Amino acid sequence: MSKEVKKDSATESEKKTAKELQQEVAEKAKEVAEAANKVAEAAEEAESEAEVDAPEAEGNDSEAAAGEKKGLFGKKEKKNPFKEKFEEMQDKYLRQVAEFENFRKRTDKEKAQMFDQGASNVLEKMLPIVDNFERGLAAVPEDEKNSAFADGMNMIYKQLVKQMEDLGVTQIEAVGKEFDPNFHNAVMQVDSEEYEEGIVAQELQKGYMYRDMVLRHSMVAVAK
Repeated sequence: MSKEVKKDSATESEKKTAKELQQEVAEKAKEVAEAANKVAEAAEEAESEAEVDAPEAEGNDSEAAAGEKKGLFGKKEKKNPFKEKFEEMQDKYLRQVAEFENFRKRTDKEKAQMFDQGASNVLEKMLPIVDNFERGLAAVPEDEKNSAFADGMNMIYKQLVKQMEDLGVTQIEAVGKEFDPNFHNAVMQVDSEEYEEGIVAQELQKGYMYRDMVLRHSMVAVAK
């Protein structure tokens, strides 16, 4: 029985402590808000005083002359500390806003890069499926190309290719193009009467791009 009483009293003390902390946080927030309001009011008063003093200074030639003499001796005008504090707080606020905007842009860019990398990994694994479809369709005998089976395979192949194109996948041009190691993977050199030296004469395996990234280089034979 005594243990339960102690446990209940401990729970009540924890609740009281939490309530006290909440009250302290609320009071601190109230103090910060009041201080910010005071700084803003002081800055407004300083600006209004400066506007009031300005016409008086313009209307009094002797005071203006004295001010010029003081300026020659390097004396500085008095500054309002509240206005300086307000300007300092405003500068900090603008800096924080700029830093947050830069952080948001950097985060968005990193997210986009991570998405593209993940999508490229998935699409790269689908390329062998496309290759197998093309090999299977090429192996269909001429007299069976119009069969229901061949038509069904061809429809599935076209649907797969269309979906990949919609996602941003494009085929790399190879035959007739100048060999480019950024897009082509040369595995042999061949004699060619049609193409000059350094031009891709044969494409042994298709290459693909995902947006501006290479999913797979084209496997080619280059004319020598």
